[in-house]
Amino acid sequence: MNWLLRFLPYEKRALVELALRMVASLDTSEERQAVAEYGLKMLSPDSDGGSRCTVGEWAKFGSKLGVLRAPTKNNNG
Repeated sequence: MNWLLRFLPYEKRALVELALRMVASLDTSEERQAVAEYGLKMLSPDSDGGSRCTVGEWAKFGSKLGVLRAPTKNNNG
């Protein structure tokens, strides 16, 4: 894939590399598909924010990617 990316302009290559890193932690093709579909829907001009994302949408996207988790209780006692 790296040889193919060399033919893209730097900005496009950086975006593709970012997308690949974002989905690298997802285990199944179904998870990757769900995240991709949600991201496209979230950024579409027809979304609630008109192609602008709310904090809640970003949080939901981050949780789908596995980068945001609910805080855990610290049992120090």
